[in-house]
Amino acid sequence: MELRQARYFLVLAEECHFGRAAARLHVAQPALSQQIKQLERELGIALFHRSTRHVELTEAGRHLMGYARTLVTEAERARVHMTELATGQAGRVSVGFIGTATYDVLPRVARTVRAELPHIVMELHGELLTPQLTDGLRTGVYDLAVFRPAPPSEGVNTTPLRTEPLVAVLPSHHPLAADREIALSALTGETFVIHTAQPRSAMYDRVLAACARAGFQPSSLVEVGETATLVVLVAAGHGVALVPESVQSLRLDGATYVPLAERETVDLVLGRRALRSTPAAQQVAAVIERCVRDGTNHSHPGPAPYDDD
Repeated sequence: MELRQARYFLVLAEECHFGRAAARLHVAQPALSQQIKQLERELGIALFHRSTRHVELTEAGRHLMGYARTLVTEAERARVHMTELATGQAGRVSVGFIGTATYDVLPRVARTVRAELPHIVMELHGELLTPQLTDGLRTGVYDLAVFRPAPPSEGVNTTPLRTEPLVAVLPSHHPLAADREIALSALTGETFVIHTAQPRSAMYDRVLAACARAGFQPSSLVEVGETATLVVLVAAGHGVALVPESVQSLRLDGATYVPLAERETVDLVLGRRALRSTPAAQQVAAVIERCVRDGTNHSHPGPAPYDDD
């Protein structure tokens, strides 16, 4: 049974009149009659009782109604779904986030996509490092990735998202934790909790470069792979740290965020696969850019200590 035959059959079954059914279908009555006869020949059974004044379903025709409705309904669902795929309203998109974007960008993106693009299935991966994300874009593990600028990588295009200042993270009992801002040089001699050193690891190099500009090298380093672990270790008194301002959304008892007197900044970019980008990925990329832009325009409130009280 062809899809057109199923549609013709259903309309005729509803109208029980060839003339009215042909008018609804915008076809000539002989064409409708021919399609119904062809369907009956293919199925080997009569579907309608015909008289000069009346048309009604046979028992076989009544049984066929359910199958025909299913066929037409599924065909329409398939058409709608293909349209959604073609326009980026549906699909599956894998997105990776560096640790420092996991706490402010990822939640906003997830909420917005769920509200505006409900037929897109999001695979979200947080707390990753820039090298993992650029490699994942090249190999197709991720369709999109939010990370710190890295050396150009073949097959990866990037778009700037924002520039934000670095702030100090101190244990809440630290003598400088109550200050409104501190000079970075005031942390000379402190142990620094820092993101793991890896090739193309942006935060590791950025923090050490900032310390060098302030005239010192950290006395010792405690390397961690995740931003949440970094803040936990600072709260536990294992050292101090520098993080992007947006990490302040990760509130933890025992950790205090304090602005720096110096203007030390770090950039955030959106990476996407240069080839084989899907319409759905393009839609999600636009959402990410908008979420970051809106988040920057409504910037974080002034830093405040997050103590045990």
